[in-house]
Amino acid sequence: MPEILVEAHPIDAVFRTDRLPHIFCPGCGIGPTMHAYAQAILESGIPKDQHACVSGIGCTARVPGYMDVDSYHTTHGRSIPFALAIALVKPEMEVTVFSGDGDLFGIGGNHFIHAARRNVDINVICINNFNYGMTGGQAGPTLPLGAKATTAPYGNTEPPFNLPYLAAACGAVFVARWTALHVRQLKDAILRAMQKKGFTFIEVLSPCPVGFGSPNDIGDAIEEVWLYRERCVVNHDAYLPDLEIDLRRKDVPFVMGNFVDIDKAPFDPLAMMKNKGE
Repeated sequence: MPEILVEAHPIDAVFRTDRLPHIFCPGCGIGPTMHAYAQAILESGIPKDQHACVSGIGCTARVPGYMDVDSYHTTHGRSIPFALAIALVKPEMEVTVFSGDGDLFGIGGNHFIHAARRNVDINVICINNFNYGMTGGQAGPTLPLGAKATTAPYGNTEPPFNLPYLAAACGAVFVARWTALHVRQLKDAILRAMQKKGFTFIEVLSPCPVGFGSPNDIGDAIEEVWLYRERCVVNHDAYLPDLEIDLRRKDVPFVMGNFVDIDKAPFDPLAMMKNKGE
């Protein structure tokens, strides 16, 4: 019988490999996004012990448990306040929030808008799968109008958030949107966010075959990813109010890109108080 050689993959350096395989459903886009984040860590040049990964509650919130960096699995909707505290007390840390659309914009929406307004030096990566996936596919703040969920069996009656538009309006210095298919562009966007000083936001469109795809006749994960392949267009200069997403509409492209990339001083209340005292 031939000898089987087992070698470590270079990316294992930033994973807690003893916790793998992960718990994500087949076809979920969280795994590829987590891989892109791991690659960005390795390419950032920032020592691993200076990275912190923070999450709230939900499917995406399980990511920090797999990352071999300082990891914080916090309470529902409160990942940003925890991340803010780390960034202010340990400014040398590269702090990244990893959570879902429901946790960040439903339960924790108020924290998001004020962290962006203050320009806190953290990165926020949002997996947008258009539902509360972990708790059974309930309608969330990004569910398209008319789309179905377990709490909207006849169609959602509430307009969804346009996440890039919201982040930019609140003051984010870097705003991007990619999909779980666009892993290279996503990795580059995460790397760019790590290089910025201030509040950065990346939306990642992700398949959720169980919670969103099946109830809305989109099909399985392969069919949803095929939609990304066929209908995504890259426009870094897109008009932000027009960036709403509805995977069910066949007449509207999905616009991807790095939409905002500006520079302004990050939030530093300690420096402000020191300068005022002088």
